[in-house]
Amino acid sequence: MPEDAPRPAQAAIRTDLGAIFVSLELSRRAWLITSLSPGGGEKMSKHSVRASDVSGLLRRFAELRGKAAARAGRDFPIIVIQEAGLDGFWIHRVLQSEGIESHVVDAASILTSRRRRRAKTDRIDGETLVRTLMAFKRGEPRVCSMASAPTPQEEDRRRVCRERRTLVGERVTHVNRIKGLLFAQGVFGYEPLRKGRRERLEDLRTGDGRPLPVHLKAQIIRELDRLEVLLEQLKSVEAERDAMLKPATDEAASPAAMLAQLKGIGPQTAAVLWSEGLFRQFDNRRQVAAYAGLAPTPWQSGSIDHEQGVSKAGNPRLRTTMVELAWLWLKNQPTSALSLWFHERVRLGGRMRKTIIVALARKLLIALWRYTTAGVVIEGAVMKAVPATI
Repeated sequence: MPEDAPRPAQAAIRTDLGAIFVSLELSRRAWLITSLSPGGGEKMSKHSVRASDVSGLLRRFAELRGKAAARAGRDFPIIVIQEAGLDGFWIHRVLQSEGIESHVVDAASILTSRRRRRAKTDRIDGETLVRTLMAFKRGEPRVCSMASAPTPQEEDRRRVCRERRTLVGERVTHVNRIKGLLFAQGVFGYEPLRKGRRERLEDLRTGDGRPLPVHLKAQIIRELDRLEVLLEQLKSVEAERDAMLKPATDEAASPAAMLAQLKGIGPQTAAVLWSEGLFRQFDNRRQVAAYAGLAPTPWQSGSIDHEQGVSKAGNPRLRTTMVELAWLWLKNQPTSALSLWFHERVRLGGRMRKTIIVALARKLLIALWRYTTAGVVIEGAVMKAVPATI
């Protein structure tokens, strides 16, 4: 080509598409649909429908397919992307049931401008999602992290452990409130969780020897009413949890029950580990650690090379449970290979122990994943004693 010949203009967006790329920006009032269709040039079209209007969404998709077919003379599939958020995965499941390819992306994994002040609107976010989806379908590495949607049964199963955690938090709130009210009157040693809590309330005296004031006593009784409702709900939830851990009479032990057989792992921890993470399919140990947010995050640039700590980008419930379990593992499994590894590296106290315990949590999670999937027992681990049967 001669030097003075005009060069062909380079398109900012690839327009020779083999599909219609669509992003959904979801809110409580409206859904913003941003799309890029074959033959439509570089401009992205935008349309909105009322929130939860699935029929209106599907009609818009049909219009996009009809216009693209009229321009190109053939049909094109629709590929949709949305951010993981408050709406969960029900929209994703509806689209899949309609034969539409759907993806749910972790919003924190999408690359953004590092400027201190950057423009952010639903229109800009919708266009960013479309470009991210196109790069993902081209096979570009590290462009984003797509969420793996659980099945409805898997999603419903983890409700039990999450509800129990909420109920325990509410129980602590009520107990602390009762103790705080009594503390202000000079009353100590009253335990609302013990039996005979109401009878014991009648015998209490303030620090200056008076019976409890009438309105204070009435308030504490109402707090006890709410506390007892919570205790009954906790019993019901724990019964459902224990039923999940028990296999049928003619079946082998479930993975959650296998975890509960290890000394130091109770039914709640076993249920959380299984329902929050270990039920998923992982290809390698790196994926296991990354899902829990326990993967390391190095910082290397020129002569700078240091570790920033764990990413904390995964499941926070699983990560918190694993760190708690790591401390319990040292106490209940002192002769295991993992505990010995920890003590060999911890020569000092304080910050060094807190750093190494996170590494132990990562190693322990990987070991438990191998145990539940391949039956590889952790080296030196002690199993719980099986009660004798008559």
